[in-house]
Amino acid sequence: MPPEIRGTRTVHDGWASFVVAEVTTPEGAEVTREIEDHGEAVCVLPYDPERRVALLIRQFRVPPFFTAGVTDLLEVPAGLLDEADPAEGVRREAFEETGLRLSQLEPVSTVWSLPGISTERMHLFLAPYAESDREGPGGGLAEEHEAITVVEMPLPTLAAMSEAGEITDMKTLVLLLSLRLRRPELFA
Repeated sequence: MPPEIRGTRTVHDGWASFVVAEVTTPEGAEVTREIEDHGEAVCVLPYDPERRVALLIRQFRVPPFFTAGVTDLLEVPAGLLDEADPAEGVRREAFEETGLRLSQLEPVSTVWSLPGISTERMHLFLAPYAESDREGPGGGLAEEHEAITVVEMPLPTLAAMSEAGEITDMKTLVLLLSLRLRRPELFA
C-alpha cells in the first residue's frame, strides 16, 4: 500500500513553519507526525591546500544553549538557500560569514538533515581557497544578529578534534571526514 498524507494543519508559520500531518504509512497505520519546514540549506568547508588550514566559524546557537548550556559552536559556514542554485547560495553564505570569495566548489552530497522531523535538505560542498580570497571581514549579517567569529584552524588539529569527539556539529563533521577521505595528504 502506498503511503499517503491525508491532511495537514499549520500550527506555526514564522521563520520556520510547523505542520501536523495525518499520514497513512506503507503498512497501513494511521499516524500523526509533526513536520518542521524552513526550506533548503547549504554549507561549505573552505580549506587552503597550500597552508593546510580550514576556515570555520564560531557562533552562539540557541538550541545547543537551551539543551546543554553550550555557548558557541564550531561550524562550517552554512545557511538557508535563498537562490535557485545551491552553488550561488553557498558562495553568498561563505562571503557573509567568513569574507571568502569562493570560486571552485567540490560538491559532496545533498542530504536530509533531520529526516524524522524536518524537510531540510542541505547541499554540502568543499571549497579550496587561498589567502588572497579573503576579501571581506565576515562575521555574518548584523540584522540577523549572527555575531560570528571567523576561525582559521590547521587541518591536522581539526582531524584530532574529530577523533576526540570535539567536533559536535554534524555538517562540520561530515565535511571534515569527506575532505579527509578525498585529500588525506592535507592532514599529514
